[in-house]
Amino acid sequence: MRHSATDVVAAAIGILDDYGLADLSMRRLAGSLGVQPSALYWHFQNKQTLLAAMAEEILGRAPVRDLDALAWDTQTTERARMLRDTLLTYRDGAELISTVHAFGLGAAGPEEALTRAVAAGGFAPPFAHAAALTILHFVFGHVSGEQQQLQANSVGAIDAPVPAAPAQGSDPGSFEFGLGLIVDGIRSRHSCVRN
Repeated sequence: MRHSATDVVAAAIGILDDYGLADLSMRRLAGSLGVQPSALYWHFQNKQTLLAAMAEEILGRAPVRDLDALAWDTQTTERARMLRDTLLTYRDGAELISTVHAFGLGAAGPEEALTRAVAAGGFAPPFAHAAALTILHFVFGHVSGEQQQLQANSVGAIDAPVPAAPAQGSDPGSFEFGLGLIVDGIRSRHSCVRN
């Protein structure tokens, strides 16, 4: 039975969820599909292109909301929250998406959306892009830490509290607190960097 590229990506995401990114090998993926590893290269040139396709699929599964009419700071905050939610949906989601993004293999959608959101506040394009990257790296890093803690808790490696819910923005270690600091910093530069 021949599998489509979509089938391969879906199976790879299943392995990601079950075993994590470190244990996602072409051999394991081929075994789960009942094919030889060489059959995977019919659809994907190498593992990196497979990871890029997985990242795009995961980002494409995120709920779509029209935020363009919102104020730049509200829109920026909502886009960061939505990205966090998407990354937390999949085991090692932050590691996968940030790796693909860092290598320039794809996953550019969140960066572009955040840049547009900041630019909607009247900021110059270079500043809007730098601000978007700052938020993006914060989201990747924060979620990566959350996922590591959740996984370590699940296997009993540590006995730590579950990360704070987004609504708990007063906790200095929470996602909301950190995101608020960044957005406040961008807002404070408003008069200095506008077009």
